[in-house]
Amino acid sequence: MSQRPLRTAFALMTAVAASLALAAAPAPAAGGPAAPMDPSAVRDLDTAYAASVKYLDESTALADGYVPFACSADPAGHGAMGYHYFNESRYGSLDPAKPGALLFEDGPGGRRRLAGVEWIVVDKDQNMKTSGDRPSLFGQKFEGPMPGHYPGMPVHYDLHVWLWKHNPAGLFNRWNPRVSCPAVSAHSAPAAHTAHMAH
Repeated sequence: MSQRPLRTAFALMTAVAASLALAAAPAPAAGGPAAPMDPSAVRDLDTAYAASVKYLDESTALADGYVPFACSADPAGHGAMGYHYFNESRYGSLDPAKPGALLFEDGPGGRRRLAGVEWIVVDKDQNMKTSGDRPSLFGQKFEGPMPGHYPGMPVHYDLHVWLWKHNPAGLFNRWNPRVSCPAVSAHSAPAAHTAHMAH
């Protein structure tokens, strides 16, 4: 990677960490200072950002076992998640450096570019009416439990983090209004993995 992308990545990482601190810091008490942000959450976010830099190159994601699926858009029109690249060997990971999925969008020249990352934890009892095992990361509780998004995917919790594409709806919001899915993609996912996955 050239110096310019490295400088850009560092600047973005700093901005994302500052965004997390602002989003997660509790409101100040009347007349008092704001409570400090948990520094471990900022450190973990920095770790996630640094670990995902290599996935700016889609081929590295594929080589690391991430499998592309169809583009996922919100039927209610609140944006999209883009193309999920799932890595089942990383389901259950709460390691900031090892997300269970990557979120890509269509970029110029028919290439895909990284927009976000996602952590996926399988629900222990596979019962969507219970949530006693809900995990958290970066000081955020995961969404779910929810059904799988492709045949064989178990009931699970997930957490989206828009590290590489600003999300005006929030860093951890599932849908990004700045991401969209084409009606027909020129960069097709494998035939076995083209089911639409709204969640």
